[in-house]
Order: sequence, then structure tokens, then C-alpha cells
Amino acid sequence: MEALRISLAFSLLLLSWSPLPSASHSTPLNCSDTTRICTSFLAFKTSPATTPALIQSMFDTAASDLTADPAASPGYVFVRKNCSCAAASHMYFANTTFTVRDRDGPVFPMVSDAYGGLAFVPNTSRRAKVGAVIGLHLLCGCSSGLWNYLMSYVMAEGDSVESLSSRFGVSMDSIETVNGMNDPNNIVVNDVYYIPMNSVPGQPYYVNTSDSFSSSPAPAPVFYNISDDIRKHSSRFPYGWVIGSIGAALFLFAVVLVLCVSFKTLHCCRRQQKNRTKDPDRPTAHKFHILQSTFCYPSGRYFCCKSGTVKSSAGDTGNHQINIPKGVFADGFNMEKPIVFTYEEILASTDSFSDANLLGHGTYGSVYYGVLRDQEVAIKRMTATKTNEFMAEMNVLCKVHHASLVELIGYAASNDELFLIYEYAQKGSLKNHLHEPQNKGHTSLSWISRVQIALDAARGLEYIHEHTKTNYVHRDIKTSNILLDGSFRAKISDFGLAKLLVRTADGEASATRVVGTFGYLAPEYLRDGFATTKSDVYAFGVVLFELISGKEATTRTEGMTMANSERRSLASIMLGALKNSPNSMSMASLKEYIDPNLVDLYPHDCVFKTAMLAKQCVDEDPVLRPDMKQVVISLSHILLSSVEWEAALAGNSQVFSGLVQGR
Repeated sequence: MEALRISLAFSLLLLSWSPLPSASHSTPLNCSDTTRICTSFLAFKTSPATTPALIQSMFDTAASDLTADPAASPGYVFVRKNCSCAAASHMYFANTTFTVRDRDGPVFPMVSDAYGGLAFVPNTSRRAKVGAVIGLHLLCGCSSGLWNYLMSYVMAEGDSVESLSSRFGVSMDSIETVNGMNDPNNIVVNDVYYIPMNSVPGQPYYVNTSDSFSSSPAPAPVFYNISDDIRKHSSRFPYGWVIGSIGAALFLFAVVLVLCVSFKTLHCCRRQQKNRTKDPDRPTAHKFHILQSTFCYPSGRYFCCKSGTVKSSAGDTGNHQINIPKGVFADGFNMEKPIVFTYEEILASTDSFSDANLLGHGTYGSVYYGVLRDQEVAIKRMTATKTNEFMAEMNVLCKVHHASLVELIGYAASNDELFLIYEYAQKGSLKNHLHEPQNKGHTSLSWISRVQIALDAARGLEYIHEHTKTNYVHRDIKTSNILLDGSFRAKISDFGLAKLLVRTADGEASATRVVGTFGYLAPEYLRDGFATTKSDVYAFGVVLFELISGKEATTRTEGMTMANSERRSLASIMLGALKNSPNSMSMASLKEYIDPNLVDLYPHDCVFKTAMLAKQCVDEDPVLRPDMKQVVISLSHILLSSVEWEAALAGNSQVFSGLVQGR
């Protein structure tokens, strides 16, 4: 009966779906395995006004998930999305949300114009106001195993199976097989077709300071074939000899130029080394060396430098310098490097570390608010004994960049202190907004805000676990290390305990010393001292329980007297409540632990699904815990359902504050 009801509901949904003009006959791919999750791509046709930030917002993805095909006219951007088999419909979908930006009115023409046939809305009769967030399904697919990926492509005028085969380097038979085409000549313009791929399509896209796509990568060299001309005119003029002589001369000139530059650079370096050796006023070396380099070039929000010797742009650091053992930076920072600030700049920006600028106390130092070179920043102040933590954060944050990870801007040092400079998170930590927020001057978070924060943090963890060149485990995931920007979007911070994952035959493991915060530590990590990605998953499950309950990771139980009360982990308390809550309709026991600040404004089924996801994350057996990719998929579905719940509850009004703005 339940299966029949679900099938009927989905049939009604399809019947109620007024097809979008740009995708009049497109239908999702069928699937049977509802646990299936795969990587898919969507070919999105861009316009001159399209920016990377807009695409990231529309498809709810990161910059690292975008590649481009600048040679195509019009241009295409290929969007990487996790695709899953929907349990209710047994069809492949990826989910996203769309923010109404320009005008009030019907939803589906806006979606049609924006996505060009790649997305559809379940309720196309709905109208929305500017600022409303609409839940969308993206048409995607998972390969049956013959290919690595499927890419959703909207057929355009002039396209054919033959042209797509040539363009994407795949056989015509493969395209016809995937799409079940009996007649390859009978294609429908504006329909979505699925292109099988064995490699990631396109090239990494290039972003300039105007936040738009560059027209193309560097052009390939053009070779002009002059052999015919040489043969034609050889009797009148010795072109071959002339061209060969010119080429040889240019080659010799280039060799001489390189030798001269190399000699001058070597002479300069030796003279600088000699001057430093003879300088009687040079301060005595302390425990660390200052990072220096000669070649710096702007890269995004901070300067990236090649290995060498560079001084701070603000001038001489005087006696305030940091001495780091030779080779540490060469090994640790083989990619991008942050700005080196002077100690004097740090003092001035924080008003000499006044209490008025104190933001809080971290695990390994205090954090202060400052303004450096006209940019708001957060400055972590550490003692010089915290070298390992300092180097860990530098090693990780110089190499990983993601919208859900706090950005490292630079660093500075004095004789006995180290400083890390980060982008400033205007809304502070998640912890301050969950635990007694009114006492800390904050308003309580709505349910949708909580799910969005969880999804952002999950994406950040998934990125360092799976998508970086070298994978990391954070080891200190907790609500105080999840920061919120001005739009309440989450960023993971504090990588002082982060470790490189070591791949072994038995899996992955890192570290041999238990560090972190009690209440968030996985049982196997406490027992064996081996940190894995599943250790981070456990800690993230505790964060989910905190988002639901508003309670801290370790909490004191109620007792008749203070002597009878005891401290228990939130995970054990919430697991006990879930034992007596078999489903969303019978969750009276769980409801006792839902944050009263939500004042019953939440969808019961979404809260229950989030609690069950948290339960899976904190499973005693790490093998049974989901990975962060699966967590991201689950939270994406929960967010979409929550947005639809709010839309049904509030209609077109903005009475409820949970809508995510600016997306």
C-alpha cells in the first residue's frame, strides 16, 4: 500500500509538471538501486553575463567542480554534481536551489531561462517573490558501468549525434545506447540527452579579477607550412637557408640570454648571503627563520610566492622575525604562499591586542579582530612554542581553497609569538548561535539555516577528505570551529590538528596521539589513536545532534541534586531518544530534545531524517558510518524538503526567516 501511494504521488507530480519550454520532452533516467550515488556532469550553456559565482550559486557547487569548454561557441561550463537515485520515484536526480533575483512572478519561466532545460520544478504553477528560494531537480544520470560518467546535455540547433561524438570523443553507438535511440537522425532540439564520458570534460576554467570567465585559455601555437613555397621559389631565392640561419641565430641568442640572467642571479644571491654573514647588526637567530622569497605575484586574495627570499611589503621587520628550520617551508609550501605581515602591522590593526578586539580563545591561542590593508581579518595569536600547530595550519590552508573552508590570508611573527591571519567571519562561531544565543547577543537559528550550515560544513569536510591533491583528516570538528559569514554560510576553521592521510593496504590512517575535544572523539580513535576520515564523520554526527538539540557535545543530566547529576555525551543521550522514536510520526521521545528555540517551526520528517543521519555518523563501527559524500547527498535532500516545507507553510510571504538569501 505504501509503495502504491508513493507511485501514485509521483505520477501526480509528473502530471502536474507543466513542461518547461526549453525541455519539452525531457524525462529523467530510470533507476532501481536507491542507494546509488555517482558523480555526474551537466553541460551548462553560458552567456557573456555569466560569472563563476552565479553558476556556483545556481548549481549549489564549488569552483573546483567547474570546468569549461572555451572553444565552443557559445561557451559551455561543465558542472560536477553528485547524482542519486530518488527512493520515491526511482529516477536519477541531483538537487539544487534557485534564488529569485530579478522579478516576482511564475517560477518555471525563470527556471527555464536560467538553466536552459537542465532543471525542472515539481510545482510549475507556483509564483514567487524576489528573494524566495525554490527547490529544483537537475536531470542527471549514473553510468551502468561501461563508462565513468554521464553528462546531461541540452540538444541545440545544429547538433547531431555525429557532431556530439566528434566534439566529446565518444562513439556514436555509445550515445545511441545510453539514450535508447532507435533513429539517431530523429533528435529533438531542447531535449536533454546523456553523453557517456570516460574522463572529466573540459579544462579548468580561468577566472579574472572581474569574476568572469576568460574567453579562452592561452592559444595554441600556429604552424605555417612553407614547404610548398620553398619548393616553388627555390630557384629564385634560398628561403630554406635564410630561415634556417634565422632560427639558429634566435636559438643562440636565447641561450646567451639565459646564461647571463643565471649568472647575474647567482652573483646577486652570493652577495646577499655575504652581506648577511658580515652584518654585525643582524639579530641573533631564534628558534625559527622568516619565510622569504624574491618572486611574488598576486593570486586571488593574497600573494603567492615561489621559494626563495622575500621581505614583507610593509618594510623592514626589524627585530620581529620568525626563524623556521631550513627546508620546512620548501617542503610544506610547494604550492601557494600567503602574505608576510610585519609585527608592527599586527599591533596597529588590533590596537595592541586590546580586549575590545578580542573575539575569543581557541585551542592554541586567542583570536582578535583587526583591519589589515583595508581588509577585515581575524588574527590568531599563538606562542612560539606552538610551532607544530602553526605549521599544520599553514601546510593545509596554503594548499586547499574552498568556499566552505576559512581562507588563510597571511602570517606574521615576533621573537616569541606567531600570528595567523584569516578572513573574518562576521557572525562568529556556530557554537555561539546554538548554546544560549540570547545571552551572547545572538538570535536563534531557524531550521533551514541549521540545515544549510550543516550542508556547508559537510561540503568542506568532503573536499579535504576526497577532492584535494593530498587528502587530510581535520581531527577537531566541533561547533566552535565552524564559523559563519555575514550570510550565515558556514566555513570550517582551525586546522592546527589536521593531518595528512596515509593510505595503506588496510585503508587510511593518520596520527598516533589522541588529540581533539571530548564529546566529539570517535571510540576507535580514543582506543587505538588512529585518525581516519570516519573519525571526522563521527564528530560531524555530534555537530548534527547539536544543531537539532541546541545542547553541547557533553552535557550535564538533570538530577535531584547537583551531586546526583552527571556529565554525559550528547551522542549517547540522543541515541537513547531515537530508540523510542521509530519514525517521524512517533517521535515524542526525540521531540523532548529538540531545541526549544525552534518554537515548533520545523518539519518533523526533516528533523527525524537529520537525527537518523547523525545516528549513522556516530555508529560504533566506523565501517558502517557514511562517508562525507553520502552525508552531503542526504543533507541536500533534507534541505530541499525543508525549503519545500517552508514554501508550503508560508506561501509567498517572507514571514518565516529560514529562507536562504543571496543564493
